Amino acid sequence: MRSSRRHPLLVPVLLCALAVLAARPADGTDAGSGADPGPEVARLYEDAAKATQRYEEGRRAAEAQRAKALAYEKRLDEQRQKIDAMHADLGRIARAQYRGGGGLPLTARMFLADDPDELMRGQRAFTRADLAVNKAIGKSLRAEARLAADEAKAQAAWQALEKRNADLAALKTGIEGKLEAARARLEGRADASVAAGSCPGAVRLDQQDLPVGRPWVAPVEAYELSASFGSGGSRWAHRHTGQDFAVPVGTPVASVGTGRVVQVSCGGAFGIQVVVQHAGGYYTQYAHLASVAVDQGDRIRPGQWIGQSGSTGNSTGPHLHFEVRVTPEMGSALDPVPWLSQRGVPL
Repeated sequence: MRSSRRHPLLVPVLLCALAVLAARPADGTDAGSGADPGPEVARLYEDAAKATQRYEEGRRAAEAQRAKALAYEKRLDEQRQKIDAMHADLGRIARAQYRGGGGLPLTARMFLADDPDELMRGQRAFTRADLAVNKAIGKSLRAEARLAADEAKAQAAWQALEKRNADLAALKTGIEGKLEAARARLEGRADASVAAGSCPGAVRLDQQDLPVGRPWVAPVEAYELSASFGSGGSRWAHRHTGQDFAVPVGTPVASVGTGRVVQVSCGGAFGIQVVVQHAGGYYTQYAHLASVAVDQGDRIRPGQWIGQSGSTGNSTGPHLHFEVRVTPEMGSALDPVPWLSQRGVPL
């Protein structure tokens, strides 16, 4: 599957921006008005893609924060084990001191000792050891306090990310709900136009950034390949004459290369369709559309949106039927997959 364009990373104003996107009416009109739903669907696709991208980025950040909090907890456990070991050492020192006469004053032990100098050396060694252990325990306790504070900060940051992700998920769900409703209106209007035998006029879409340095592109950005060229089936008379791209209703459809629109028509097996003439004697056809964004005679560039996918004509579900021909009419089709591959567009 070809993935969609990447978008910028998370920004501080993300939630406010997405809230505006989710709340604003399409093209300045109410959803129930008679405005054409095509541009609204295209815009909502972009909004949904942005919300999805930011949600995924936030989810990955939350996972990283969770891992950081777990690492802090592991370090705390290790620090606690060290402190427990130091306390155990202190206990052994105290017991050894008691067994060695620690209950008597030092002066009395010096009078009773066989070797007072040896006793003093032992006392100094014990004092140094006692001070070292106490210093180490104090240092460890301070380190534990710092680690605990860091853990609390990491946990708070992770919880904030989780809340942000929940807000993003809610916004994404709201956008997708609006998208579904707009797609239904777009599909209904397309079906009505085809049934009436009158092609809808071109609905100009806000164009994406056209690819730079790429003379040929795929007709849709995100897709699954379905019926292939030459395959059999009950939906066509002989063999399938193109390559089908399974995409939802309203997906922007782009011209695969530079050319001129030579046909915009509706009705018949292909429903609403656009045929584009390219250099070298080739033509490309885009069929089963829900709307068109060009008029006959328009000059177009690679990646320019020429319509939106649908399910008009002889179709069992939403998809784009794409053909490559050597004439503008059916019956002269080539396999589009190797044709595109030869032009640097593997599917």
